[in-house]
Amino acid sequence: MTISEKAAYLKGYMDGLELDMEKPEGKMIERLVDLMCDMAKRLSDVEETTIAISDELDEIEEDLDAIEDYILDDEDDFDEDEDFGDDDFDEDEDFGDEGFDFGDEDSIIYEVKCACGEVINFDEETLEEGSMECPNCGELLEFSLEDEEEE
Repeated sequence: MTISEKAAYLKGYMDGLELDMEKPEGKMIERLVDLMCDMAKRLSDVEETTIAISDELDEIEEDLDAIEDYILDDEDDFDEDEDFGDDDFDEDEDFGDEGFDFGDEDSIIYEVKCACGEVINFDEETLEEGSMECPNCGELLEFSLEDEEEE
């Protein structure tokens, strides 16, 4: 039996007792039963709300699981057999003051070898500027977009 059903039963029982509602005892019992009926109704509303919230949380959890699966599937697309061991990375290597900032993944990194033997990496913005100074020897390196545009 639910709380609402029990409260309704008590109200019916009170009515069946034919209490004198003009006396203080009758008024008190009537108000107590009314209070229990109100509390049972509110508790029922809270239970319904809790069930609705629980259902929404279950849906959110399913959505998050789907997102997690999607993200993990993207990570699995990388070649897991590829070896990125410690031999490929030298912690003492100096990358200059600016370091490597590849920005978004669509940016292109160009490489040029200066006459002094220095290999220099630069981005499309530097290419559009048309020139840069070799950080090793200071020679002015000039670039042209004409060959690239013909292709």
